[in-house]
Amino acid sequence: MLNSFLQISPEVQDARASGKAVVALESTIISHGMPWPQNAQTAREVEEVVRASGAIPATIALLDGKLCVGLDDAQLELLGRDKGVWKVSLRDMPYVLSQKLPGGTTVAATMRIASMAGIRIFATGGTGGVHRGAERNMDISADLTEMSRTSVAVVSAGVKSILDIGLTLEYLETLGVPVLTFGQDEFPAFYSSKSGFRSPLRLDSAAEIARMLKAKWDMGLEGSQLIANPLPAEMEVPAEVMELHIQQALKEAATAGISGKEITPFLLQRIAGITGGESLQANIALIKNNAALAAQIAVAYSGLG
Repeated sequence: MLNSFLQISPEVQDARASGKAVVALESTIISHGMPWPQNAQTAREVEEVVRASGAIPATIALLDGKLCVGLDDAQLELLGRDKGVWKVSLRDMPYVLSQKLPGGTTVAATMRIASMAGIRIFATGGTGGVHRGAERNMDISADLTEMSRTSVAVVSAGVKSILDIGLTLEYLETLGVPVLTFGQDEFPAFYSSKSGFRSPLRLDSAAEIARMLKAKWDMGLEGSQLIANPLPAEMEVPAEVMELHIQQALKEAATAGISGKEITPFLLQRIAGITGGESLQANIALIKNNAALAAQIAVAYSGLG
């Protein structure tokens, strides 16, 4: 029954059959994270970064009643142009599938579909987490719960800086999700390499990370591992500068009454506008940076047997 929903591209099928490294990529970055035409162009460039690092990209989306793993140019264009694309997390999947609506997948939905397709490594921009003010509104991303359940490693630039990073790290500890940062002791903050929070763990090579993943899953410990990949300093927006922009965008969201699944796209778009596109360029840079590391980890993991 499950196979009737999965539609895996021939390239990804061949890679899986031959044991070649594959990296899953989400599609809300295309449908809700960036404006046209940067969204589709960035999606193509991210796929090329994965290929250049020795792995096969598998961008994931919901299209025509199928869980699509590996998209062609026409599908990427549709996700980038169509204003009716749904932002799909786990709760939305049955509805969007049954109605045959187009949907861009969040971190949680991408992880679940990647796992169905046998893909272990996933690259995104930043994950969801505990929202600021969650002690009042209980706004906690399904991404975190999914990380505790699904054995797909997530490479990101940390959690989105619009969130409460400290509470997110605490919640991930409660869920038993290992969190490590690549190459530095401080956990990154999406647009910025520094967050003010010490990373629970640190590793300095893709090979070390691959060995840790294998050890975790070989022990039968289900769930993800969050691999935080700091944006290079020359590409980042300083954390103290970004915080001012975030506070302005949060005030505008509150005034407009925006909440729930609409809050993150609104904040990212407003911050891009406030910064005159600087945050958008940082966003594109960090996604490519994460894709390269994810591909290196996937290659190392595939070589462990």
